[in-house]
Amino acid sequence: QVQLVESGGGLVQAGGSLRLSCAASGRIFSINVMSWYRQAPGKQRELVAAISSGGSTSYVDSVKGRFTISRDSAKNTVYLQMNSLKPEDTAVYYCKFWNADNVGYWGQGTQVTVSS
Repeated sequence: QVQLVESGGGLVQAGGSLRLSCAASGRIFSINVMSWYRQAPGKQRELVAAISSGGSTSYVDSVKGRFTISRDSAKNTVYLQMNSLKPEDTAVYYCKFWNADNVGYWGQGTQVTVSS
């Protein structure tokens, strides 16, 4: 059974930083894309950032220049460095991995709250 466990969320003031981590355990092989989503209250879940197995990255426009996604494939771990946080970044952040067979796995979510 595959488990994705996020950590690093919390409460931070506007302008501050947080680093999220998501580690996969269990029988998961050949992870392809690793990604971060977020869902704010009353809003749809949105893709924030993604990184391919080759290291190519993509970001939603609202976080470009502030967030950085990275991965340690040997540890089946993805990170999201979030700088210059804004109140509108407040959400539950979820990681999602796809394996080579395009099967997706979700983490349980971690709360990020940015106070103004």
